Amino acid sequence: MASGRRQVPSYDVINTFKSHTGAKDNPLMGYVLDHSLREHPVLKKLKLHTLEHPENRMMVACEQAQLMANLAKLIKAKKAIEVGVFTGYNALNLALALPADGKVVACDVSEEFTSVGKPFWKEAGVEHKIDLRIQPALQTLDELVAAGEAETFDFAFIDADKSNYDHYYEKCLLLIRKGGIIAIDNVLWGGKVLNPEKGDKDTQCIHKLNEKIHRDTRVNISMITVGDGLTLAFKL
Repeated sequence: MASGRRQVPSYDVINTFKSHTGAKDNPLMGYVLDHSLREHPVLKKLKLHTLEHPENRMMVACEQAQLMANLAKLIKAKKAIEVGVFTGYNALNLALALPADGKVVACDVSEEFTSVGKPFWKEAGVEHKIDLRIQPALQTLDELVAAGEAETFDFAFIDADKSNYDHYYEKCLLLIRKGGIIAIDNVLWGGKVLNPEKGDKDTQCIHKLNEKIHRDTRVNISMITVGDGLTLAFKL
């Protein structure tokens, strides 16, 4: 199964409220960034470098990344999982948020994309915290479970191929401790979830997972309209 590489959605329905795509010229978003963003210098350098990439829409918005870093700090996270790395902006973001002995298991299938971020991880002094696994993410998650690491992770971020979103969610539920957080990106999918077309597998998968998590008694949830939509699932 393919995993780890984000897919670029069509933004035909609505523009997402991401600071570097749909909302980049929005004065209100400018105000938000001017009055809230506290970006590590190396994180900013990687963001600017990624913005030159033709597929920069796949990058996590800086305002969303900061929210997730703050949540990781709030729950005193030491171990995190990232499913879908792209150029490593959010892997770096999480690594900076974790303590010196923290670890981010970063799952992706693309050496090309992830190699972009490696020099920045080193420059920021956190490359030792990032355990990059270049293979299908489901394989990595299964290996973590088999290694006895179930319920030892504090935070997980899912942002990869949408057809496997439900599988990633279930595997992360096994790996996350009680009180931990699973953050799921692109849950609004450019507005397509409002009317999923029968032939649109990605939208169908996201919509079905949204409905499932809404009913899931194993977690408390919030779906928020940051970026392309972010669901926060708090494991009970």
